[in-house]
Amino acid sequence: MPTIQEIIKSIETIAPPVYQESYDNAGLITGNASAECSGALLALDSTEQVIEEAIEKNCNLVIAHHPIIFKGLKSITGKNYVERTIIKAIKNDIAIYACHTNMDNVAQGVNSKICEKIGLTNQRVLLPKLSTLLHLITFVPAEQLSEVSTALFNAGAGNIGNYDYCSFTVEGKGSFRGNESSNPTVGKKSNLEIEEEIRLEVILPKHKKSAVLQALKQTHPYEEVAYYLQETVNQNQEIGSGMIGELPEQTNAYDFLTSLKEKMNTALIRYTDTDCVEKIKTVAVCGGVGSFLLPHAIAAGADVFVTADYKYHEFFDADGNIIIADIGHFESEQFTNEIFAEVINKNFTTFAVHFSTINTNPINYL
Repeated sequence: MPTIQEIIKSIETIAPPVYQESYDNAGLITGNASAECSGALLALDSTEQVIEEAIEKNCNLVIAHHPIIFKGLKSITGKNYVERTIIKAIKNDIAIYACHTNMDNVAQGVNSKICEKIGLTNQRVLLPKLSTLLHLITFVPAEQLSEVSTALFNAGAGNIGNYDYCSFTVEGKGSFRGNESSNPTVGKKSNLEIEEEIRLEVILPKHKKSAVLQALKQTHPYEEVAYYLQETVNQNQEIGSGMIGELPEQTNAYDFLTSLKEKMNTALIRYTDTDCVEKIKTVAVCGGVGSFLLPHAIAAGADVFVTADYKYHEFFDADGNIIIADIGHFESEQFTNEIFAEVINKNFTTFAVHFSTINTNPINYL
């Protein structure tokens, strides 16, 4: 039986916490991470009813997309639904874990699932994030270049878009002189040594920093490994907000919206004037609140922008350039549980995963 921490680690492999937004509170909210996990209940929200369902199903872990706590609590007396949920979880040894904006910001996360449901191809991040990549430069003897570079690649360095094993090398000469306490791999103590070396450069995502540096130090032959690690402002094609893709075939607005309503299992869609688009081919999406991405969807040539939580005056921003289709917050993120299940089932084939049967959508439609 895996521990709660092992379950969490499998999820954070694809949605590292480092990519959550500053306002977010993703992570383990209640519970003992080292405890064995009897079962995991997957839900969009962790509410009192969901905790009760977890108890009934003998699940001591609730995995939710939305954190039950966003702001600090100064008291826990049960005066509101947040405090009551926390009290019930703690009393019954239920761990609550949230994977929120970090799952929103990864290429295989919430927005990719929306694209999958709609049937979009050629998916890519709509607004890639800046400053989430690191540039590693190190210097390796030519004989060990293959061993060191392979170790770096296996640890997660050298991936750019659809390509891996990406690196750059330059031949040169390195100089060093060890003191009396040194134990040089080549040369002698106190001697100035000049060695033929290869300058090796790779790009890596921030969350792979520890693993890549560990691989470097374990495989590099020198006692002291010389390297530079620099933050780069380059866009990270695998991390960012929203996604965009193409339908297999062009379609008219009515047929697209009808299909969208069915595939996303929503009671209604609020949308802007459809006369601005003759045929729909390119679709941008953003689970949850996505109005901030509208200019990027337009600039990317999207015919329609599928998102949620649009305010009345924000719909005017379509301005005849694009169709805005608001499908609802809950509806846009309801399939996130499938991502959790896929990851857990892949890593723990005999572990019990349950989908919550509680409809946590606070909005009803008449």
